[in-house]
Amino acid sequence: MNDSAPSASRPLGLWSCVALVMGNMIGVGVFLLPAQLAAFGWNAVIGWVVTIAGGTVLAMVFARLATWMPVTGGPYVYAREAFGPLPAFVVAWSYWVSLWVGNATIATGAVSYLSALAPPLAEPAWAAAATVALVWVLTLVNCRGVQAAGTVQLVTTVLKLLPLLAVIGLAAALIASDGGASLRPFRAEDISFGAVTVVATLTLWPMLGLESATVPADDVRDAARTVPRATLIGTVATGVLYLFLSSALVLLMPPEVLGGSSAPVAAFAEPVWGQAAGLVLAAFVAISALGCLNGWILVQGQLPYALARDGTFPRWFAATSRAGAPVRALVVTSLLLTATVLLNANRSTAELFGFLLLISTSSSLVMYLAVGLAALRLKQAGRLAMGAGMTAAAAIAVVYAAWALTGAGVEASLWCVLLLASGIPVYFAGRWRSAPAPEAAE
Repeated sequence: MNDSAPSASRPLGLWSCVALVMGNMIGVGVFLLPAQLAAFGWNAVIGWVVTIAGGTVLAMVFARLATWMPVTGGPYVYAREAFGPLPAFVVAWSYWVSLWVGNATIATGAVSYLSALAPPLAEPAWAAAATVALVWVLTLVNCRGVQAAGTVQLVTTVLKLLPLLAVIGLAAALIASDGGASLRPFRAEDISFGAVTVVATLTLWPMLGLESATVPADDVRDAARTVPRATLIGTVATGVLYLFLSSALVLLMPPEVLGGSSAPVAAFAEPVWGQAAGLVLAAFVAISALGCLNGWILVQGQLPYALARDGTFPRWFAATSRAGAPVRALVVTSLLLTATVLLNANRSTAELFGFLLLISTSSSLVMYLAVGLAALRLKQAGRLAMGAGMTAAAAIAVVYAAWALTGAGVEASLWCVLLLASGIPVYFAGRWRSAPAPEAAE
């Protein structure tokens, strides 16, 4: 790694990188997911602990690989170095699929909380229309260039921690007031491996983005130490906040009330603080979701653009506007996102959120599995130095990703396989177009 650039030219220090990690991870998932976990009780708490541990191990692997090869492309580059171009393409494609399906999930979550302010949005048809409208408004913002997208992101990032901290504080006050008597009782016979597996898959989605902690070394001071530390601090800190928030709602609210709510945070606050406070919290969560969606729409366009420049995606995606925005990549990706939402428009917002969440998570798990295997392969080839502890972490990451994939269910898994398989013709079409023309016979 080249570390010769002066520190003054590297604007990102440790806490800037930690903020980047947490800002990319915290969106709408943790605010809507408790409704999906209502029936699981204490299994949800155990599942969250497993997910935080698994996410931390994955963060360790990404941090090590980023220190070894701090270049643009992240998971795609690691897979290419370990396995060659086709597996690397599958990793890149799975990551891209997880991005635009995940963005559909974020937009659905935003609309779910907006329905607390505008009840007609709880109807499937109106919810689908509003979801698509949000996506295209923010797609147009990103088409104006990175600076416009960054302005929107700056405004929303400051607000996203407020509802999270408010609910955690309220839960702590309620538990302290009655000594924990209001908590759902713990019964060992209710704990099951199958339930924890499903929860571990569901709860991984709010942790997605931990790989964005692998910040390019050219922008980070003392990158060899800063990037791994920021990755682990940001992942663990976000995971602990998630654990407190989700556990509070699952263990303090009646499961039938929580499971039927389209805005769990608002439903939790309203009995204590009143309806107005619940609506304010719902508005803050919706703003958080829009900020997260804006940032990930930026990424969903930049990824195919970068891969097209590398020759992995069709060159058509590499075109940019006068503002430097990858407009074609943004538009095509948002069209795919729109089709996904409209094909499932008959589901309620809660059902649609849970379904899309599983597809996005499954696609990301394919990428995480490949990255863990890539680290082990590079270690075996003598190209990546890893001690016994890090080697064990990579092995655990592989086992964790493979295990979590089993919790997605048949329908989401079939959709994931179909979406991944759809990329193979794109790969061979790109290879065929980039192949040199045969020389004329003499």
